[in-house]
Amino acid sequence: MYGAQLVDDKNDENLYYPFASKIEWEVARWAKLRGSSSTAFSDLLSIDGVSERLGLSFKNANELNKLIDHELPTGRPKFKREQVIVAGEAFDVYYRNIIKCVKLLYGDPDFARYLTFAPERHYADDDQTVRLFHDMHTGKWWWETQKKLDEHCPGGTIVPIIISSDKTQVTMFCNKTAYPVYLTIGNIPKEIRRKPSSGSHILLAYLPTTRLEHITNKASRHRAIANLYHACLCRVLAPLKSAGSEGIFMCSSDGAHRRCHPLFASFVGDYPEQLLATGVKFECPKCDVEAKDTGSNMTPFHMRKLSEVLDALAAFDHGNLAFVHACATAGIKPIIHPFWEDLPFANIFRAITPDVLHQLYQGLLSEACGAAEIDAHCRRLPPNHHIRLFTKGITCLSHICRFILGIIIDIRLPNNLNASHLLRAVRGLLDFLYLAQYPCHSSETLHSLDEALDLFHENKDIFIQLGIRNNFNLPKLHAACHYHLMIMLFGTTNNYNTEYTERLHIDLVKDAYHATNHKDEFIQMTRWLERKEKILWHQKYVSWCLAGGHQFKPYHSHPPDMIFSHELVMTKHPSAKAVSIQKLVEDYGATHFREALARYVARHGQSNHPAPLRNRALDHLAGDIRFPFHSLPVFHKIKWYSIDTGGHAKGHKLGSHLIDCQSDTVLVSLCKDSVTNDLEGFCVGQVRAIFSLPPKSIQLLFPPTVNVPPHLAYIEWFTPFPSAPDQNNGLYKLSRSMHGSDRVASIVLVGDIVRSVHLIPKFGDMAP
Repeated sequence: MYGAQLVDDKNDENLYYPFASKIEWEVARWAKLRGSSSTAFSDLLSIDGVSERLGLSFKNANELNKLIDHELPTGRPKFKREQVIVAGEAFDVYYRNIIKCVKLLYGDPDFARYLTFAPERHYADDDQTVRLFHDMHTGKWWWETQKKLDEHCPGGTIVPIIISSDKTQVTMFCNKTAYPVYLTIGNIPKEIRRKPSSGSHILLAYLPTTRLEHITNKASRHRAIANLYHACLCRVLAPLKSAGSEGIFMCSSDGAHRRCHPLFASFVGDYPEQLLATGVKFECPKCDVEAKDTGSNMTPFHMRKLSEVLDALAAFDHGNLAFVHACATAGIKPIIHPFWEDLPFANIFRAITPDVLHQLYQGLLSEACGAAEIDAHCRRLPPNHHIRLFTKGITCLSHICRFILGIIIDIRLPNNLNASHLLRAVRGLLDFLYLAQYPCHSSETLHSLDEALDLFHENKDIFIQLGIRNNFNLPKLHAACHYHLMIMLFGTTNNYNTEYTERLHIDLVKDAYHATNHKDEFIQMTRWLERKEKILWHQKYVSWCLAGGHQFKPYHSHPPDMIFSHELVMTKHPSAKAVSIQKLVEDYGATHFREALARYVARHGQSNHPAPLRNRALDHLAGDIRFPFHSLPVFHKIKWYSIDTGGHAKGHKLGSHLIDCQSDTVLVSLCKDSVTNDLEGFCVGQVRAIFSLPPKSIQLLFPPTVNVPPHLAYIEWFTPFPSAPDQNNGLYKLSRSMHGSDRVASIVLVGDIVRSVHLIPKFGDMAP
């Protein structure tokens, strides 16, 4: 369909039309996606001979814009500008036709093989007793709504509409803001939706950013702002009323036509946005808990009843006083026709989703035990792979969750308070944070999620005893009580993370604003975005043509694999080609390198022996080994590609500049049958050196039948894992494995290193 709108009468073989050549297309693509400002681009083309030598048909940015505006087909719907009247004042809202946007996402060729059209139930066991929740179509909301839809209009396909809004700053100064609204659909898997670069989100609207400062009464001003917000979203989402109820025929890129019902499913936003969308005042936007009870997990609560709220909104026809009183009784603000009032099968109070970014990632412990002592512990943490050290401390930061538990273990609390309650509270909170972000949940892990939250609440009074808080009546803390239900309804929290929209602000709002002259900016921002989207769509078309119109195989959704898998990759050349054994001992800290390597050679040299050598016999044999080399090639880094739960490869490095006295601690597999979700068969060691044996030396040291791996590591061991972790902090206590006064060390295969492990020192009562 897109290609049919591009016809080059002069050259049928020009894949880049309306651009005359490949180089003209590449220049245009660079100018709109990667280039500098329009003025700078025009100045570049004005240089004598540049346009001629490149063979460009446009001489400046304006001519390129005209070519894009008039010759390239419209990829996404154009913005339209309309006025919304609130309290006798007109406000501009820029928005797109939401039905066209939904059709565009639904029919995007890039998503064709991934789309989901029906709810599914996934189980972890063959008996189907442990249910799994991951993508949106595995949640109970889709199942429940599909049943309601089939009763109303059988045979329809649900298209879950996910809306998010968030006001954002577009300037460092002058306090200039924009108010974008984003749209995506739940038929697209979360692995795609969570990538801003995938194009699975569409900027649906720019809402007015006025603060109505001319209204002096604070309550009246907040009420007017809320009514303006809902009036604008009513205008934007109005087409969903008939389309959601009656359905519309839509075609996916595989050619299948279905009667689809675009239904408002979930709203993604931070706490202020949640309150604004629901109309609730300063309590929980989902349930009827009172503000004074938000700090307790024992107080019973009930989800807000939509029917009662709709009855209160209907009181608007009975006069202003009756309307205000009815809304107050229902627990909402007096909003005139909220945007969700007439949307079919919509329940705004269930649609509010958890906000991991703003609700959980908060620095709650900056004053728990004294800033000076926490910072002292932090400064003395040992360096390790993927761990950032803050030499100036962390009490001035807001996101300190990663290692906060480890650095407060030995801190002495004032007035001889029992530190076990503090450790359990922090452990429960951190366990909840990380469990809440699982990419796949089961009924069992959801039970663990509840247990972690209960552990925090059982021990949270320690913060009151320390004088940090007077109470825990925090709406964000209370929101944690709803995570279990929301995951069961809409899938795991990475289906609706506000972190994704934070990234969209840069691409679709801030970059757009910076491309304007800052006068009547929204007209320029929408036009800039439309041109950028046209270029992106044409890029997809060109890539498709160059690939020969390749059709992809069908994709079947499956639960994310929770097993950590990785592929080890070593650098082609060593970091140091020839490091003497003496230097390995003195500078690298490989104190017993000679002895460990001799034992390795002796053990593997006798690997075909029917009976394995005992320690004394092994030591005796190792004592007779002489090395035919004085130096070895040494590697300072290990690199592997880990495969995340979405099947995406990510590169990570282990071991950074060992010569600079950084020796990472790692988890080493002691047997081939070990699995990464059980510590049996694993041990912790410290990598002192990574090296290879010269090929000529291998022939002299080992029999021809022995296969010597190309990379080995010198490891200093720690004691085996205890049978159970500490009951307060949940961590395992380890110490150096010693033989008399010497550290126990040995040579292992680099391939046996599973991952890095960060060990927290035992500081004692006060960090040195």
